[in-house]
Amino acid sequence: MTLDIELFHDVFNASLIGIAVETLEGQPLFVNPAFCSMLGFSEEELRCKHCVDFSPPEDAQKDWALFQQLKAGSIDHYQLEKRYFRRDGSLVWGSLSISLLKSSPSPLILAMVEDITDKKKAEEALYRHAAVIESSGDAIASGTLDGIIVSWNRGAQKIYGYTEAEAIGKPISMLVPPQLPDEENKILETVKSGDRIKQFETVRVTKTGRRISVSLTISPIKDSTGRTVGISGIARDITERKLAETALANVSRKLIEAQEQERTRIARELHDDIGQRLALLAVELEQLHQDPPKLPEVRSRMGELQKRTSEIATDIQTLSHELHSAKLEYLGIMAAMRSFCQEFGEQTNVKIDFQTHDLPSPVPPDTALCFFRVLQEAVHNSAKHSGVRHFEVRFWGTSDEIHLTVADSGAGFDREAAMKSTGLGLTNMQERLRLVGGALSIESQPQRGTTIRARVPYHFK
Repeated sequence: MTLDIELFHDVFNASLIGIAVETLEGQPLFVNPAFCSMLGFSEEELRCKHCVDFSPPEDAQKDWALFQQLKAGSIDHYQLEKRYFRRDGSLVWGSLSISLLKSSPSPLILAMVEDITDKKKAEEALYRHAAVIESSGDAIASGTLDGIIVSWNRGAQKIYGYTEAEAIGKPISMLVPPQLPDEENKILETVKSGDRIKQFETVRVTKTGRRISVSLTISPIKDSTGRTVGISGIARDITERKLAETALANVSRKLIEAQEQERTRIARELHDDIGQRLALLAVELEQLHQDPPKLPEVRSRMGELQKRTSEIATDIQTLSHELHSAKLEYLGIMAAMRSFCQEFGEQTNVKIDFQTHDLPSPVPPDTALCFFRVLQEAVHNSAKHSGVRHFEVRFWGTSDEIHLTVADSGAGFDREAAMKSTGLGLTNMQERLRLVGGALSIESQPQRGTTIRARVPYHFK
């Protein structure tokens, strides 16, 4: 008997699992070193505490309710996972097993507690990781080294169209376009060697056959020995970004083309018109110098040459104004616009009805220049394409925006076709407005006229 007691005492003290023997009131009588180590209390301190003193109220309440059933005899054991307060106030997790010992003279309670704190932390980390994976808008998947899919999140279903059931067990190569037959093999070989592929931009195919642009990050999955046993990948749908980049490249190309067209026009006007007129004027002056006629004829010819010189100067001034308006800089946007409409009307024999009201003062310089260039482009377009000789220009402000409209009742055009070309300079107007936070809209139908509307946000001060 003595030997049995000694053996029990040795096992009790050597056990790595915390053990406590309690009364039916939950008062500890004996606690082993593992239990003391787990909670950070000495054996004497634990004997002075009640079992409910070790846990947060909600955990202690569940434990005590089961304890009461055990005490009443309705159950003889129970198990649960609960939290315990350590002496320093920190919390640890324990797997508690309670059994009723029907000993005499009175029954006792055997409590065995295994520290599962590390396990709980790992589970919580796993749950957080799983929640991130499931809530991610990116496609997150894993696979074998042979390229067979073994996990598939909601983001992958959203991007590629395959459900989890449809994807798992299938080769990842089903997402690779036929035009890239060796790409997936190269990716697998790279990851097998232990290397990571980061933000690799390529093309993939959805369940419906639609091609999408994706950015891939592929990493090796390694076991505890460092051996690569699988692959994990994140794919981000960058189709919209790629389309935007392409659109921006097209806009840049169109703007360069428009600039080159404008330079060509100016060069042609300088060379074919103004240059030739100046050359002819120089020839006639030379002739007048070498063979001077009689005085009355000199006066007549000098008057004619003076008139032509004045016309050339006017045309050069007009060309200069189109390139840079001094009036815009010194007199403001309203005066510059009014002057432009008047001069353009006189030069091209058209009537421009210009009206303005409620403008802020001053209009910001970048906004003013934008509206002036849009007006120039729109009026030139109307004069060139509308087939009518009367236009309306309205320039006004509201509480939060500045507006410009240029309207005619002429031939009109197909808006969609015009937006795809550079002939009407619409791209140029759009980009100018975009740079100041504005927008361009066009109302036009064949034979029903055209109205170009430009607006830029503004707040009166």
